[in-house]
Amino acid sequence: MLLRVRVTMPDRPGALGQVARTLGVAGADIVQVVVLERLGGRAVDDFTVVWPGMSRVERLLAGLAAIPGVRVDGVWRAIGAPSTGGQDAELLAQVAGNPTHGLSTLVDAVPGLLAADWAAAVVVPTDWAARSGATCGGGEPAVAYASWRMPVPPHLPEVTPLRARALTGRDGTHYAAAPFGRAGLVLLVARVDSAELSTAAFHLTEVDRVAQLVRAAAVILGDRLDLVDAAVDVATAPVTAFDPADVAVSGGYGRESGRASR
Repeated sequence: MLLRVRVTMPDRPGALGQVARTLGVAGADIVQVVVLERLGGRAVDDFTVVWPGMSRVERLLAGLAAIPGVRVDGVWRAIGAPSTGGQDAELLAQVAGNPTHGLSTLVDAVPGLLAADWAAAVVVPTDWAARSGATCGGGEPAVAYASWRMPVPPHLPEVTPLRARALTGRDGTHYAAAPFGRAGLVLLVARVDSAELSTAAFHLTEVDRVAQLVRAAAVILGDRLDLVDAAVDVATAPVTAFDPADVAVSGGYGRESGRASR
Protein backbone atom coordinates (compact mmCIF):
# COMPACT_ATOMS: atom_id res chain seq x y z
CA MET A 1 0.00 0.00 0.00
CA LEU A 2 1.00 3.61 -0.49
CA LEU A 3 1.76 5.67 2.60
CA ARG A 4 2.51 9.35 3.02
CA VAL A 5 5.06 10.04 5.77
CA ARG A 6 5.59 13.64 6.90
CA VAL A 7 8.86 14.28 8.70
CA THR A 8 10.36 17.40 10.27
CA MET A 9 14.15 17.18 10.36
CA PRO A 10 17.26 19.34 10.72
CA ASP A 11 18.03 21.20 7.50
CA ARG A 12 21.63 20.09 7.23
CA PRO A 13 23.68 17.88 4.89
CA GLY A 14 23.08 14.18 5.46
CA ALA A 15 19.77 14.50 7.32
CA LEU A 16 17.62 13.59 4.32
CA GLY A 17 19.85 10.64 3.48
CA GLN A 18 19.66 9.37 7.06
CA VAL A 19 15.86 9.47 6.99
CA ALA A 20 15.79 7.77 3.59
CA ARG A 21 18.10 4.98 4.78
CA THR A 22 15.96 4.44 7.86
CA LEU A 23 12.82 4.16 5.75
CA GLY A 24 14.54 1.63 3.51
CA VAL A 25 15.77 -0.48 6.43
CA ALA A 26 12.25 -0.52 7.85
CA GLY A 27 10.95 -1.94 4.57
CA ALA A 28 9.61 1.17 2.83
CA ASP A 29 10.26 1.76 -0.88
CA ILE A 30 10.45 5.52 -1.50
CA VAL A 31 8.69 6.65 -4.68
CA GLN A 32 8.62 10.42 -4.11
CA VAL A 33 9.99 13.11 -1.78
CA VAL A 34 8.46 16.60 -1.64
CA VAL A 35 10.04 19.41 0.36
CA LEU A 36 7.22 21.44 1.92
CA GLU A 37 9.28 23.88 3.95
CA ARG A 38 12.84 24.95 4.76
CA LEU A 39 12.98 27.57 7.49
CA GLY A 40 15.02 28.33 10.58
CA GLY A 41 17.32 25.36 10.21
CA ARG A 42 14.43 22.89 9.91
CA ALA A 43 12.89 21.14 6.90
CA VAL A 44 9.47 19.53 6.47
CA ASP A 45 9.39 16.74 3.89
CA ASP A 46 6.65 14.46 2.61
CA PHE A 47 7.77 10.94 1.65
CA THR A 48 5.45 8.78 -0.44
CA VAL A 49 6.43 5.15 0.09
CA VAL A 50 5.26 1.69 -0.85
CA TRP A 51 4.78 -0.16 2.42
CA PRO A 52 4.32 -3.96 2.80
CA GLY A 53 0.66 -4.38 3.69
CA MET A 54 1.25 -6.95 6.43
CA SER A 55 4.03 -5.01 8.18
CA ARG A 56 3.32 -2.95 11.27
CA VAL A 57 3.95 0.78 10.91
CA GLU A 58 5.32 0.91 14.47
CA ARG A 59 8.62 -0.42 13.13
CA LEU A 60 8.89 2.52 10.75
CA LEU A 61 7.98 5.04 13.47
CA ALA A 62 10.49 3.56 15.90
CA GLY A 63 13.30 3.82 13.36
CA LEU A 64 12.57 7.46 12.58
CA ALA A 65 12.18 8.36 16.25
CA ALA A 66 15.70 7.07 16.89
CA ILE A 67 17.23 9.71 14.60
CA PRO A 68 18.32 12.81 16.59
CA GLY A 69 16.29 15.90 15.72
CA VAL A 70 13.70 14.05 13.60
CA ARG A 71 9.96 14.27 14.32
CA VAL A 72 7.22 12.33 12.54
CA ASP A 73 4.24 14.65 11.95
CA GLY A 74 1.97 12.05 10.42
CA VAL A 75 1.68 8.73 8.60
CA TRP A 76 -1.40 8.02 6.52
CA ARG A 77 -2.58 6.16 3.43
CA ALA A 78 -2.22 7.86 0.06
CA ILE A 79 -5.17 7.09 -2.20
CA GLY A 80 -3.45 7.90 -5.47
CA ALA A 81 -0.12 7.91 -7.21
CA PRO A 82 2.33 10.69 -6.29
CA SER A 83 1.22 13.93 -7.90
CA THR A 84 3.10 16.56 -9.83
CA GLY A 85 2.39 20.12 -10.85
CA GLY A 86 1.46 18.86 -14.31
CA GLN A 87 -1.56 17.07 -12.85
CA ASP A 88 -2.94 20.39 -11.60
CA ALA A 89 -2.80 21.77 -15.14
CA GLU A 90 -4.41 18.62 -16.55
CA LEU A 91 -7.22 18.86 -14.00
CA LEU A 92 -7.94 22.49 -14.89
CA ALA A 93 -7.92 21.56 -18.58
CA GLN A 94 -10.62 18.97 -17.88
CA VAL A 95 -12.64 21.51 -15.91
CA ALA A 96 -12.42 23.89 -18.89
CA GLY A 97 -13.20 21.11 -21.36
CA ASN A 98 -16.48 20.21 -19.66
CA PRO A 99 -17.57 23.18 -17.54
CA THR A 100 -21.06 21.74 -17.03
CA HIS A 101 -19.47 19.16 -14.74
CA GLY A 102 -16.48 21.31 -13.84
CA LEU A 103 -17.23 21.59 -10.12
CA SER A 104 -17.73 17.85 -9.67
CA THR A 105 -14.55 17.16 -11.66
CA LEU A 106 -12.58 19.40 -9.31
CA VAL A 107 -14.10 17.93 -6.14
CA ASP A 108 -13.55 14.33 -7.26
CA ALA A 109 -9.91 14.91 -8.18
CA VAL A 110 -8.53 16.97 -5.30
CA PRO A 111 -8.36 14.16 -2.67
CA GLY A 112 -6.06 12.14 -4.91
CA LEU A 113 -3.80 15.12 -5.54
CA LEU A 114 -3.37 15.88 -1.82
CA ALA A 115 -3.42 12.40 -0.25
CA ALA A 116 -6.74 13.27 1.39
CA ASP A 117 -9.78 11.14 2.17
CA TRP A 118 -12.59 13.21 0.67
CA ALA A 119 -13.59 16.65 -0.54
CA ALA A 120 -16.80 18.63 -0.82
CA ALA A 121 -18.07 21.86 -2.28
CA VAL A 122 -20.06 23.50 0.49
CA VAL A 123 -22.18 26.64 0.55
CA VAL A 124 -22.42 29.00 3.52
CA PRO A 125 -25.38 31.37 3.99
CA THR A 126 -25.01 34.58 2.03
CA ASP A 127 -25.49 36.55 5.25
CA TRP A 128 -22.76 34.69 7.15
CA ALA A 129 -20.96 37.93 8.04
CA ALA A 130 -24.10 39.34 9.67
CA ARG A 131 -24.58 36.13 11.64
CA SER A 132 -20.98 36.05 12.86
CA GLY A 133 -20.35 37.16 16.41
CA ALA A 134 -18.18 36.61 19.40
CA THR A 135 -19.87 33.35 20.32
CA CYS A 136 -21.39 32.04 17.08
CA GLY A 137 -20.28 31.25 13.59
CA GLY A 138 -21.59 32.34 10.24
CA GLY A 139 -24.09 29.52 9.76
CA GLU A 140 -23.96 25.82 9.01
CA PRO A 141 -22.53 25.06 5.54
CA ALA A 142 -24.59 22.86 3.22
CA VAL A 143 -23.12 20.28 0.84
CA ALA A 144 -23.52 21.06 -2.86
CA TYR A 145 -21.35 18.18 -4.14
CA ALA A 146 -19.23 15.60 -2.36
CA SER A 147 -16.59 13.12 -3.46
CA TRP A 148 -16.48 9.45 -2.63
CA ARG A 149 -15.90 8.60 1.06
CA MET A 150 -17.43 11.69 2.61
CA PRO A 151 -19.35 10.57 5.73
CA VAL A 152 -23.14 10.90 5.57
CA PRO A 153 -24.35 12.85 7.37
CA PRO A 154 -21.17 14.94 7.38
CA HIS A 155 -19.86 16.76 10.44
CA LEU A 156 -18.56 19.92 8.84
CA PRO A 157 -16.37 22.51 10.56
CA GLU A 158 -17.06 26.23 10.70
CA VAL A 159 -15.58 27.59 7.47
CA THR A 160 -16.21 31.29 8.02
CA PRO A 161 -14.63 33.77 7.71
CA LEU A 162 -14.16 32.87 4.06
CA ARG A 163 -10.43 32.65 3.49
CA ALA A 164 -7.99 29.90 2.52
CA ARG A 165 -6.72 28.14 5.64
CA ALA A 166 -6.13 24.85 7.43
CA LEU A 167 -8.66 23.71 10.05
CA THR A 168 -8.97 20.89 12.56
CA GLY A 169 -12.42 19.64 13.50
CA ARG A 170 -13.57 18.67 16.96
CA ASP A 171 -13.16 15.00 16.04
CA GLY A 172 -9.55 15.54 14.95
CA THR A 173 -10.25 15.57 11.22
CA HIS A 174 -7.88 17.87 9.36
CA TYR A 175 -9.28 20.20 6.68
CA ALA A 176 -8.09 22.61 4.04
CA ALA A 177 -10.67 25.23 3.06
CA ALA A 178 -10.57 27.59 0.09
CA PRO A 179 -13.40 29.91 -1.02
CA PHE A 180 -14.36 30.33 -4.68
CA GLY A 181 -15.08 34.02 -4.13
CA ARG A 182 -18.72 33.86 -5.17
CA ALA A 183 -22.07 32.43 -4.05
CA GLY A 184 -20.67 31.51 -0.62
CA LEU A 185 -19.06 28.46 -2.20
CA VAL A 186 -16.08 26.83 -0.46
CA LEU A 187 -13.97 23.79 -1.34
CA LEU A 188 -13.32 21.65 1.73
CA VAL A 189 -10.70 18.87 1.66
CA ALA A 190 -10.40 16.40 4.56
CA ARG A 191 -7.94 13.93 6.06
CA VAL A 192 -9.26 11.50 8.64
CA ASP A 193 -7.26 9.53 11.22
CA SER A 194 -7.67 5.75 11.20
CA ALA A 195 -7.29 3.27 14.04
CA GLU A 196 -3.70 2.52 13.02
CA LEU A 197 -2.51 5.75 11.38
CA SER A 198 -2.49 9.44 12.25
CA THR A 199 -2.72 12.00 9.46
CA ALA A 200 -0.84 15.29 9.31
CA ALA A 201 -2.55 18.67 9.20
CA PHE A 202 -2.56 20.43 5.84
CA HIS A 203 0.64 22.39 5.39
CA LEU A 204 0.58 25.99 4.22
CA THR A 205 1.94 24.94 0.83
CA GLU A 206 -0.93 22.45 0.46
CA VAL A 207 -3.51 25.09 1.40
CA ASP A 208 -1.95 27.43 -1.17
CA ARG A 209 -2.18 24.69 -3.79
CA VAL A 210 -5.88 24.16 -3.09
CA ALA A 211 -6.48 27.91 -3.18
CA GLN A 212 -4.75 28.25 -6.55
CA LEU A 213 -6.83 25.41 -8.03
CA VAL A 214 -10.03 26.97 -6.69
CA ARG A 215 -9.20 30.44 -7.98
CA ALA A 216 -8.40 29.07 -11.43
CA ALA A 217 -11.56 26.94 -11.48
CA ALA A 218 -13.63 29.97 -10.43
CA VAL A 219 -12.31 31.95 -13.40
CA ILE A 220 -13.06 29.05 -15.76
CA LEU A 221 -16.55 28.32 -14.45
CA GLY A 222 -17.60 31.93 -13.88
CA ASP A 223 -21.35 32.45 -13.55
CA ARG A 224 -21.98 28.69 -13.44
CA LEU A 225 -20.95 28.74 -9.79
CA ASP A 226 -23.86 31.03 -8.99
CA LEU A 227 -26.23 28.26 -10.09
CA VAL A 228 -24.95 25.66 -7.65
CA ASP A 229 -27.83 24.18 -5.65
CA ALA A 230 -26.78 23.19 -2.13
CA ALA A 231 -28.46 20.30 -0.34
CA VAL A 232 -30.60 21.93 2.34
CA ASP A 233 -30.89 18.90 4.57
CA VAL A 234 -27.88 16.62 4.20
CA ALA A 235 -29.23 14.28 6.85
CA THR A 236 -32.24 13.26 4.74
CA ALA A 237 -31.42 14.34 1.19
CA PRO A 238 -29.05 12.08 -0.79
CA VAL A 239 -25.58 13.57 -1.26
CA THR A 240 -24.16 13.34 -4.76
CA ALA A 241 -20.99 11.32 -4.40
CA PHE A 242 -18.21 9.93 -6.52
CA ASP A 243 -18.76 6.27 -7.40
CA PRO A 244 -15.48 4.42 -7.99
CA ALA A 245 -17.31 1.74 -9.95
CA ASP A 246 -18.00 4.29 -12.70
CA VAL A 247 -14.37 4.73 -13.61
CA ALA A 248 -11.13 2.96 -14.33
CA VAL A 249 -8.11 3.74 -12.18
CA SER A 250 -5.78 5.71 -14.42
CA GLY A 251 -4.21 9.13 -14.65
CA GLY A 252 -7.25 11.36 -15.08
CA TYR A 253 -10.01 13.03 -13.16
CA GLY A 254 -13.72 13.11 -12.78
CA ARG A 255 -16.66 10.90 -13.50
CA GLU A 256 -17.53 12.70 -16.71
CA SER A 257 -14.14 11.95 -18.25
CA GLY A 258 -14.48 8.23 -17.49
CA ARG A 259 -11.28 8.26 -15.47
CA ALA A 260 -10.26 8.97 -11.91
CA SER A 261 -7.13 9.69 -9.96
CA ARG A 262 -7.82 6.94 -7.46
